[in-house]
Amino acid sequence: MTHSPFAILRPDDLPAYERGNGARTIPLVTPRIGAATFISGITEIPADAAIPFHSHNCEESVVLLSGEAWLDIAEEEHALKAGDATFITANAAHRFRNRSSSAPLRILWIYANAAATRTLVETGETHPVSAEHAR
Repeated sequence: MTHSPFAILRPDDLPAYERGNGARTIPLVTPRIGAATFISGITEIPADAAIPFHSHNCEESVVLLSGEAWLDIAEEEHALKAGDATFITANAAHRFRNRSSSAPLRILWIYANAAATRTLVETGETHPVSAEHAR
């Protein structure tokens, strides 16, 4: 399959996928458009909600696009606000929680591997991140 040398992605025009707990993800850069070394997307977490503790098989960076969050990692809680960015090493268990009781939290995530996986701490289940978009 031949891919274009570039892509313009408009999140408002792309499908969103339910992640549970009301969280929704919009995949952006994926192997489907030709990404070979990283993937990215946007996840929205509703007020007073959190995504479960999980880890990835690669490094991750998250930028808060809007809202305020708690990052739980290494048995510590870190307050984040819009514009803050994180770097998380491979296999580090973490989660993001929305600090607001009224506004959604929007994050941009970037995984350093086009074949990134997510392992849920509670169950040990591991799935490719890209498979979550096919559900």
